[in-house]
Amino acid sequence: MSRLNGVADTGVERVRRWLGVLREDLGTARVDPLPPSTWLRWLPHGVVCLSAFGVFVGDLPQLQDHGLVPFGIAFPVALAHGGAMVLALWRPVPGWWTSMAATVAGAFAVRAEMAVGDGDSFTWPWTSAGLIGHMFVMLLLALRVRTRVSVEALALTALVTWVLQGWIGAQRYQATGLLAVILSAVVVVLGIALRGRREARAELEQQTTLTAEERARRTLLEERGRIARELHDVVAHHMSVISIQAQVAPHLVKDPPDELKENLAGIRQNAVEALTELRRVLDVLRSEHPADDGPADASGRAPHAPQPTLDRLAALVENTRAAGLTVTTEITGERRPLPPGVELSAYRIVQEALSNVLRHAPGATAHVTLAYGPRALRVEVVNTAPTREAPPSAGAGHGLLGMRERAVMLGGTLTAGPWSGRGYRVEARLPVTAPSATDPLPQDGTA
Repeated sequence: MSRLNGVADTGVERVRRWLGVLREDLGTARVDPLPPSTWLRWLPHGVVCLSAFGVFVGDLPQLQDHGLVPFGIAFPVALAHGGAMVLALWRPVPGWWTSMAATVAGAFAVRAEMAVGDGDSFTWPWTSAGLIGHMFVMLLLALRVRTRVSVEALALTALVTWVLQGWIGAQRYQATGLLAVILSAVVVVLGIALRGRREARAELEQQTTLTAEERARRTLLEERGRIARELHDVVAHHMSVISIQAQVAPHLVKDPPDELKENLAGIRQNAVEALTELRRVLDVLRSEHPADDGPADASGRAPHAPQPTLDRLAALVENTRAAGLTVTTEITGERRPLPPGVELSAYRIVQEALSNVLRHAPGATAHVTLAYGPRALRVEVVNTAPTREAPPSAGAGHGLLGMRERAVMLGGTLTAGPWSGRGYRVEARLPVTAPSATDPLPQDGTA
């Protein structure tokens, strides 16, 4: 006996859980508007509203003329059938409930006329217009809610249809229950498929966006790592000079005090330790990107080639001309040695800009300008329009990003964009001294 009670309790709990799920799924009035179509925009909404008006216009005479239902009942039932379609555009679950309520009310109103013997053969329990309206509602529901909710709505539609036609019944009617259940199932399957396709497309777009963002972030980090590796020689040179000067300084002073010797020895020791750490950092960067540093030597380590400066600009221009690009140069202002970081960045910007012209503007001519100012170096590379279509480029598209990173690293700016029709212009401003709050870089176009 106790076992039977336990089984009964388990069955009751299952029913309660099922009813709770059903109440949660179909007992909501949550707003869930149908979004505009990608290609058709608001046309589907207009089609639904026009169809809703057609359902109302068709259902009203069916109920009145053929079902012999009084106007006071036929009008709100037909209005509910059409209004449920419009409501389902924004609130699919309430729209479904409205359509079901209108169907049940209309079925009982027609059955009452049949019971007194005044009714004629009539499509029952679903009118033809009411069935069309319900199909629209089921489709809109399946497009907006989870699959489980669509299946529950389909099951309740079949249950209500069975209760009306199979259990309650009526006289002299054309049965539409089986047709209604079959069409509802087809519409629900179609809506679930379309919804799954839309969700898969949205997920793919999201993944594509995340992949593009990740690629851009990785590209930025790669460019910064490459710039850091190139600047290693510049920083290492300065640290070596500091170490040597600290070692030689005591010999330049007669009888230097012990405190001075101790401080200079500390400076040299710190410089040597900093240089050692810099080399370790460079080893890490090169091990992460071994392909960026050129071919390795017999020991497996990348060669330590000197970093280029603006002294090698003429050789760069000659190599570019040999590749088939017409290049002219112009140097204004007092030409003088600049800090190594500025020289390296300016050279790399010109190199990358000319490479972009070769890749993306075949047949164009380029002009390189270096304008030496008292506080900044202006680097400008402009090219004319290409004379033929550019072939597909195998580059990674890091050029502008790398140039901009170099300019920002020095506290400067870089602008790039169209110039003189189909041409292109790259301009960088590289400060030659650290700017202060009272001595900002000029912004009026002068270096």
